[in-house]
Amino acid sequence: MSPPPDSGPPRFPPTRLSLVEALGSTDSVLRTPAYDALIGIYWKPVCRYLEVARRFAREDAEDLTQDFFARAFDRGTLDSYDPSKARFRTFLRVCLDRFAANAIERDGRLKRGGGMVSSSPDSADAGPAVDPEQLFRREWIRSLFDESLAAVTEECRRRDKEIQLAVFLAYDIEPAAEDERPAYRDLAARFDIPVTQVTNYLALVRRAFRKEALERLRAITASPEDFAAEARDLFGTEAG
Repeated sequence: MSPPPDSGPPRFPPTRLSLVEALGSTDSVLRTPAYDALIGIYWKPVCRYLEVARRFAREDAEDLTQDFFARAFDRGTLDSYDPSKARFRTFLRVCLDRFAANAIERDGRLKRGGGMVSSSPDSADAGPAVDPEQLFRREWIRSLFDESLAAVTEECRRRDKEIQLAVFLAYDIEPAAEDERPAYRDLAARFDIPVTQVTNYLALVRRAFRKEALERLRAITASPEDFAAEARDLFGTEAG
């Protein structure tokens, strides 16, 4: 299995089962698309986590990410998930930590045996320590939002709403900070639309983005309670 960087937003299994439920299915028609969707959301967070939190070299982190998902699929590693004990992303990170620890132990044996190993989790210049949970959550949110934005972009272009999308990107996505957002009047002049339309266009695409993000979130959570908790964390309100 490999990451799908150029294949567009991942398509979730055409079923009422959540992705998490489909992972444990014995039906390959459900299970394989579930893993593909899982990789679409979690590939970048897993790779980044291995690189930053576990301090593997970039190339090694990519190889280990590939290996982690392949083994999880072949061995059913994620089938043992119990939604009553933790959120799914927390469970996946725990599985990843175990996998990384085994990789570090294996690399240590290779080093002692004189093997050539390029990963260096204990490198002196690896930078300051990071909070593993916060790092993984941040990268997971970024991946979820990136995939949601890709889907909204595709839909806006399909429906000939490219100006609405452009206003949204210019105001909500492109600025690096809140105080760098352009004024509504500047956006109106830039896109040759009334100022009142800026508000309408932003509201339109924001609704579409939130809907897309929540649909994807619902698919990758294991229960209504898990979904509600994650939705509150992401948007600060109950999901509608």
